[in-house]
Amino acid sequence: MKHIFYQQINLFFIALGFFSRIPIPKSVTFKAEYLNQASRYFTLVGWCLGLLVTGLYLLLDIFFPQSVSIFLCISVGLLLTGAFHEDGLADTFDGFYGGHTKADKLRIMKDSRLGTYGAAALFMCLLGKWVLLTELTNVPMAFLIAYPASRAIASSFIFDMDYARLDETSKSAPLASRQTGRELLVSLTCLLPLFLFVPVLLIVKLFAVLVLVRFALQWFMKRHLDGYTGDTLGACQQLSELTIYALLLGMSAS
Repeated sequence: MKHIFYQQINLFFIALGFFSRIPIPKSVTFKAEYLNQASRYFTLVGWCLGLLVTGLYLLLDIFFPQSVSIFLCISVGLLLTGAFHEDGLADTFDGFYGGHTKADKLRIMKDSRLGTYGAAALFMCLLGKWVLLTELTNVPMAFLIAYPASRAIASSFIFDMDYARLDETSKSAPLASRQTGRELLVSLTCLLPLFLFVPVLLIVKLFAVLVLVRFALQWFMKRHLDGYTGDTLGACQQLSELTIYALLLGMSAS
């Protein structure tokens, strides 16, 4: 039992180290195959990031207008993750709209240079977050919902989709093995704390729409690549986060 506990802690820190710039203990044992197993804790990483950003917002909101506090929180969020998911969003749009064949798209996505499609998508996504959040009355709740939920959606594609790269040179290649049902269940179970501070009816409405968005994104990836890559998972996380802010705003206005 003790061994299993430490193994799970190790997997969590691997997920935290891979998907954020938050320091992790030097004692963490890393193996390539562990990254796939660590996918079960991507949602938990979202909680860690969401709590940090929420705490920062509550502090900044004492001294600054809401729009400035949100701008600073988005900026710190980029630092906490190393713009990891935003980079995936930009690469995905460059590849999907700059290439004609699957091989072309994958090659473009692997290129470190930023193209027009990627720059436009990145700009609109960051601007969209700021605009939507400044219109919300409960920004802390929005952060605490969006950060873990968007990562749960993104990681779920590992469960029922194939890895699309033609080679395994991608930094996310260890994710190529499919997520097991148990790992998906752990990821979704990590969303349960939402019920402590979010009305049940709001959660039901949110996830009903997010399920539809999730399958729309899956269709989108299958159409272009017939699978996923690390970049497309980052894009899905960003688009899911943006969708959650839009849904919260729409529901608060109705």
